[in-house]
Amino acid sequence: MNKSRLQEKYEKEVIPQLVKEFGIKNKMAVPKIVKVVVNIGVGSVIKNKELVESLKKDLAAITGQRPSVRVAKVSIASFSLRIGMPVGLAVTLRKERMYAFLDRIFSVVLPRLRDFRGVSRKSFDRDGNYTLGFAEHSVFPEVDIARSSTHGMEMTIVTNSGSKKVSERLLTLLGMPFEKI
Repeated sequence: MNKSRLQEKYEKEVIPQLVKEFGIKNKMAVPKIVKVVVNIGVGSVIKNKELVESLKKDLAAITGQRPSVRVAKVSIASFSLRIGMPVGLAVTLRKERMYAFLDRIFSVVLPRLRDFRGVSRKSFDRDGNYTLGFAEHSVFPEVDIARSSTHGMEMTIVTNSGSKKVSERLLTLLGMPFEKI
C-alpha cells in the first residue's frame, strides 16, 4: 500500500512541529498514533443472526478489514449472558489502513454529522488515548442505509504519548476537528 495523505502530513509537517514544541531530542520519542480500534456492541441484537451478519459487513466496509467477534468472558444472569456468547465486533487498524481510516473520519465523516461543532476535548484518558462514539454507524458513506439498521459504534485512537496535552496537540496537528474553546 502507498502512503495516505494523513501519513505524509504526519511525517512532513507534524513530526517537525512536535519536536520543536516539546523539545524532543530522540526521534523515537516523537508521539504517534499506534492503532485505532473500532467497536460495535451487538448485545441487543445477538438473537438476530442476519442483523449481526449485516453489522459485520458494514464494519468491514467502513474499516477495510474483517471484524473479529468478541465474546463474553463472564456470565451475567440478569443480562441473560453466558460465557462465550458474542457481545461485540472489533477491528484493530494499524499503519496505512489506520491513516487512511482517520483521514476519512476527519475529512468526510465528522463534517457530515448533523449540527457538528467539533469533537469534545474531554474524551482523552489519562494515557492520552482518545475515544469517540457515533450514535449511528450509517454516517459513513460506505454503509448502505437502505439495507442496514442504525447501530452505534465507538472508535479509540491509541497513542504512545502518555499525556493528554501531547496527544491533543498531535491530533490537532493531524486535523482532528476539536470544538472551539
